[in-house]
Amino acid sequence: MRRAIAVAPDTRPAMYEAMCRAVTAGGGTVVDITEAEGLIWADPARVEAFPDLVADARQLEWIQLPYAGIEPFAHHLDERWTWTCGKGVYAPAVAETVLALMLAGQKNLHGYARESSWSGPVGRTLSGSRITILGGGGITEHLIPLLAPFGCDITVVRRSSEPFEGADRTVTTSRLHELLPRTDVLVLALALTDETAGIIGGPELAALPDHAWLVNVARGGHVVTDDLVDALAAGAIGGAALDVTDPEPLPAGHPLWSAPNCLITPHIANTPEMGLALLEPFVAENVRRFCSGEELLAPVDVALGY
Repeated sequence: MRRAIAVAPDTRPAMYEAMCRAVTAGGGTVVDITEAEGLIWADPARVEAFPDLVADARQLEWIQLPYAGIEPFAHHLDERWTWTCGKGVYAPAVAETVLALMLAGQKNLHGYARESSWSGPVGRTLSGSRITILGGGGITEHLIPLLAPFGCDITVVRRSSEPFEGADRTVTTSRLHELLPRTDVLVLALALTDETAGIIGGPELAALPDHAWLVNVARGGHVVTDDLVDALAAGAIGGAALDVTDPEPLPAGHPLWSAPNCLITPHIANTPEMGLALLEPFVAENVRRFCSGEELLAPVDVALGY
C-alpha cells in the first residue's frame, strides 16, 4: 500500500532531493506535510523548524530522523508518533575513521605533522593492543572486523553483558574502572544520555596508563573537557584523538588546539558526501517497511532518548 510521506524542510537541496527519491523508491508518495502519514526530516541543522512544520500534520504516524545521535531532537520526542533515526547507517564510515585515528595516535602522525624540522622516532604498534570500546552499536560492530588483522584484545563495555560478536569480552559499564588500567586505546562510540554524559572525567583519565590514547567519535559531552585538558598537559595519558568536542565547534584558541598530544578533526567521521549515499537506501527501506506494515529499522526509544 502506498503511504503519504512528506520530506521537510527543503532547505538543503541535495538532501531533500535524495530523500524524495528514497520515498519514491520505497513505494511511498511525496506529499505536503498536512497530508502526511510519515515525515522524513531532511535538514539536520533546522531542528527549530520542527514544531511549526508538524503543527498541522493531523495524520502523522511516523518520523524518520537523518542522524544516529538524536540529541538535537530529544526535547521534541513525543509518544504520539513512532520515531526512527539513522542509527547504524553511518557506522562503516565512522569505524574507518576510528581506525585512522587509532593509527595516527600510535604512530605519532599528529606530532610529525606539526614539526618544522626533522625529528626523532616516536610511536607504538597497534598490533596486540588492549582496546576498550564504550558502546555496543553499529560503529563497534564495524570496527571490530577492521581491527582483526592487528590481533588486538578487545573489550566492549555496554549496558548488557551479553557477548558482543568478535569481542574478547563484554562487560557492563559498572566494571569500567576495572578495565581502564589495562587499556591501551579507549574508544567512545556510545549514545549521549543523562547516564553517559561526562562518563570520562578526571578519575577515569587518571586510571588509564600514561601511554593510553582516548578516541572519541561519539559526542563531546561524554568527556569532561577541562579534565581532559589537564590530563593531556600533565602527560597522564598518551593523547586524545577527538572527532567531537565539548563545546562544539571548539573555539579558536581553546587549549585542546595547541596540546601537542591531541589530534582534532571537525566532526567529519561521517561527512555529508559519505553519509547521503548511505542514508538514501536506508530511508527507502524504512519507507518500504512503513508501507508494508513491517517493523521499522533503527527505532528510537522515546523514554530512553535514543
